[in-house]
Amino acid sequence: MAEEDTNVRKIRDDDFEYVDPNLGANADSSYDEETAAEVAAPINYGTTRREANYEGNNTDDRVAGGAGLGWLALALSIISLFVMPVLLGAAGIIIGFIARRRGATGLGAWAIGIGAVSIIVGIFILPFF
Repeated sequence: MAEEDTNVRKIRDDDFEYVDPNLGANADSSYDEETAAEVAAPINYGTTRREANYEGNNTDDRVAGGAGLGWLALALSIISLFVMPVLLGAAGIIIGFIARRRGATGLGAWAIGIGAVSIIVGIFILPFF
């Protein structure tokens, strides 16, 4: 019979055999789990990084910028009822979502709704006329 190396611990499973040469025969087997430390920075759930770095965090500026985009989105959506409904309706919907995110919730919602109606009418109803 061959002598077994005392500096190698063997772990047997049904299908494989794992030999760990780093653990000696005298190693304590009560610490077999794998542990790790978190290396990511803690998350501040109160503000996002973009809001924290924004120097002029004035909500009036955001609403004013959103209102301009909201009017643009609404105009695109209304024009899409008459000309190029799929293209202009999609543009009105996308800009409407951006306007809603920037604070113009009413204008953005109307632009999204009218743009969606324009696309639906343009795809399903206009081909029959």
